[in-house]
Amino acid sequence: MASAAAASSALFYANPTLHAGFQDMRAKTPTAEFLHLSAKFSDGLPTSAFRVLKHPSRLRQNLGSVGRPGRTPGVAYATAATEKRVHDFTVKDIDGKDVSLNKFKGKILLIVNVASRCGLTSSNYSELSHIYEKYKTQGFEVLAFPCNQFGGQEPGSNSEIKQFACTRFKADFPIFDKVDVNGPNAAPVYQFLKSSAGGFLGDLIKWNFEKFLVDKNGKVVERYPPTTSPFQIEKDIQKLLAA
Repeated sequence: MASAAAASSALFYANPTLHAGFQDMRAKTPTAEFLHLSAKFSDGLPTSAFRVLKHPSRLRQNLGSVGRPGRTPGVAYATAATEKRVHDFTVKDIDGKDVSLNKFKGKILLIVNVASRCGLTSSNYSELSHIYEKYKTQGFEVLAFPCNQFGGQEPGSNSEIKQFACTRFKADFPIFDKVDVNGPNAAPVYQFLKSSAGGFLGDLIKWNFEKFLVDKNGKVVERYPPTTSPFQIEKDIQKLLAA
């Protein structure tokens, strides 16, 4: 086991493109949060990242899918062929009621994994609320999925999360049941999102507030790292709304 981890780590540092991408992610991630994230790699790279090393074409796709300039909203950049759409999934809302995402068919969606105690919480919730209020009458929705997998920064119950978001940030967009976004128990809708737009180091969600932009047909158009603010996505939202 140790030799396999050492081999994968050696391949990672021997690959200048992958190593540079990791350093770039490190530079953009708050120090305390990066230390927690980097601890996940102490035993070597995750399997999905190791597979990427063996397939250079997939590596280029994955590295390019996070914040690559010049990409055109309205075109799905997928790393896994799938006929599914976001609208095919049913999830539970923050009150435990089933919600078919088919109800959002024909709308532009920004899907975000949120947390209440993250260094990115205040800016993201504030900007998400602002953009939602600005475009909700034009066919835009923010779908927030609380997740406690990153530093234990969403430890509260659903009712506590709801009160926090709605009272402190006046969040009026849909908030759903707390879910896993990585690992064997990842919510099916997140398995779909990740397979449709694989990011750096394979399909792993990197941290709180990673974002997926979905078109009116339920296809993933773009994936943004946690440090991309909602305001930086506004132009992409405008283009999809006008399409």
